[in-house]
Amino acid sequence: MASTIHDLPEALLSHILSLISEPRFRNSASLVSQKWRILERHTRTHLTLRGNIRDLLFHLPDCFTYVTHLDLSLLSPWGLSLSSSLSFMDEPSFLLARRLHLAFPSVISLTLYSRSYCTLSLFSPFFASIKHVKLVRWHQRPNQTPIGSDFVTIFENSGILRSIDLSCFYYWTDDLTHALEAYPMIGKNLVELNLLNFSLSEGFKSHEIIEITKICPNLKDFRIVCVFDPRYIGYVGDEALLAIPSNCKELRVLHLADISQGDRDIDEEGFSSEDAGFSIQSLVGFFSGLRLIEELVLDVWPNVRGSWVCLEALASRCPNLRSLELGCFHEICKAIESHLDGIALCQGLESLTIKNSADLNDFGLIAIGRGCSKLSKFEVRGCRKITMRGLRTMVCLLSKSLVEVKVSNCRYLDAPASVMAVEPIRDRIRRLHIDCIWDGEKPDNENEDELAVLSVDEFNELETKDDDDMIEEENRMKKRCRMSLDAESWLMMNGNIREYSTSNGYRLKTWACLEFLSLWIGVGELLTPLADVGLEDCPNLTEIHIKMEGDCRERPKPSQGTFGISSLVRYPRLSKMKLDCGDTIGYALTAPSGHMDLSLWERWFLNGIRSLTLNELDYWPPQDREVNQRSLSLPAAGLLAQCDSLRKLFIHGTAHEHFMMFLIRIPNLRDVQLRCDYYPAPENDMSTEMRVDSCCRFENKLNARQIPD
Repeated sequence: MASTIHDLPEALLSHILSLISEPRFRNSASLVSQKWRILERHTRTHLTLRGNIRDLLFHLPDCFTYVTHLDLSLLSPWGLSLSSSLSFMDEPSFLLARRLHLAFPSVISLTLYSRSYCTLSLFSPFFASIKHVKLVRWHQRPNQTPIGSDFVTIFENSGILRSIDLSCFYYWTDDLTHALEAYPMIGKNLVELNLLNFSLSEGFKSHEIIEITKICPNLKDFRIVCVFDPRYIGYVGDEALLAIPSNCKELRVLHLADISQGDRDIDEEGFSSEDAGFSIQSLVGFFSGLRLIEELVLDVWPNVRGSWVCLEALASRCPNLRSLELGCFHEICKAIESHLDGIALCQGLESLTIKNSADLNDFGLIAIGRGCSKLSKFEVRGCRKITMRGLRTMVCLLSKSLVEVKVSNCRYLDAPASVMAVEPIRDRIRRLHIDCIWDGEKPDNENEDELAVLSVDEFNELETKDDDDMIEEENRMKKRCRMSLDAESWLMMNGNIREYSTSNGYRLKTWACLEFLSLWIGVGELLTPLADVGLEDCPNLTEIHIKMEGDCRERPKPSQGTFGISSLVRYPRLSKMKLDCGDTIGYALTAPSGHMDLSLWERWFLNGIRSLTLNELDYWPPQDREVNQRSLSLPAAGLLAQCDSLRKLFIHGTAHEHFMMFLIRIPNLRDVQLRCDYYPAPENDMSTEMRVDSCCRFENKLNARQIPD
């Protein structure tokens, strides 16, 4: 007798449904039958609410009683205080809290936008059962706010709070330390504390880090922005560094990152102007106390010289380490002959990120490839001595494990060199980041012949040799690879030599497993050469991130009519895009004669986007920092309205109401968000860009349409 999936036991069917993470797929599954709907609701644990705040009480779903993780931070108008939005009601606090508590009785993790500390009082009934809370705020902290009041309401009502995430919440560092001192039992219960927020005006000082770790001795996951620069009072030195493992002995995850991420003084050689305020001996002691550590980030700004010594201590004393990120660490690997040292001894690493290591060269990369043989993710940024040959050799050594590579801001690794370096794993790599520098600087001692792949004649010569000659030739090529860092030799040893043996010396290469591509490109440059560097055939590419950066005011008017975004049509499965022009600076309304304003630049960026079949688009408009304006322009609104396939459109900025009305023309558009998720978020709520009534009118028209599923 034939059977179907409906005949499976409920326990097994529930397990299958619990493995589905995409909300749209879950919604489709719930429409199959009444049985499936019940099972889907019982297995859904994460829910993000969108819509208008004013409708929160009247249209709140009541069928998700098993949801444990609730996100209320994306309610629109985004960033508006909940208390002010419900001011038309007599008792908004009581009604809202009661309604939410009945609709989501199982919530243990809550995310919400708290523009004012008064907002948290609305959710005080929730906090008795909350174990994890994430606060979001990009608006400036109100000056009249009492010290620590943003956290007092939570701490007063939470008895089992285990995790706090403030990575997207603007506050003063004094607020948190003051609140933790007033509620020490909260600190003792915490196992996760995320303070990695680069929008803060200053990082945590040395004494604040020591105090936090004393109050929270049971932390297993601790992330924080610090001040490492010894020229500043309260910089992180030996005392604070050694206090962290001494006070928190159970740490598994630790992130220490310098607050000056975007403004670092690094010279042409890759060194910062100052040396770190802690010693190598202190680092050895620091690593010795982190015996349970699994993920470690030390992204400092001043130089850490001679670090191979402490990294060897890290390798021997932290056997569980799987992920490591280092910033401004120099001499991480001496790479003398065949001897492995320094970071190459961390043989259990699966993820490694190296930033601004001034003396890391090709020999160091090869040593890392030999020693860290389990790496599945590798990122290199700001390393100015490595070349394509060294990176390619490392990639060949890790060809069985490496699936994610990021290369950025490296002097000799432009787009063609970066793609050529990772080409040996093109049949297995899944995620890739490169800088779109089409004709970058070449090493002085490297000529074009050394960079090129082996010629057809060389391959034809090899094919005519007998077995003994081939063995001798292979040994010669092995020696050549070791001595001259020629990565193509390793391809022959791996049996991939015939990949290049074609009639014209080069054939179209397919990146069969590449699913995610991330690009950095300077403003004014074209995207069209992307295919020419070797990324023409990516049949499974589904998501792309493009980061545009630069000052439009210093650029001439582009000679080409478009940025080239339509060239991405060659990727047939591309459905998600993030186009980030947020760090593109220009004139909003005051462009001098002969200069383009931002609206004309936006037209240039987005021209041709209608040819792509995108389902989701995140767009950061360019900005005029003089007036803190990041707003969608008229040409941008008109071009986005031509994207007929869009279902989700998130604009990370503001927009005029009549510009937003253009988007109603998109037939399949279901979800539109205006997010001012940058610091400082605009404060002028009375402008036509931020007015609550404008958002409401747009949402009413959007939701009143008949949208095909």
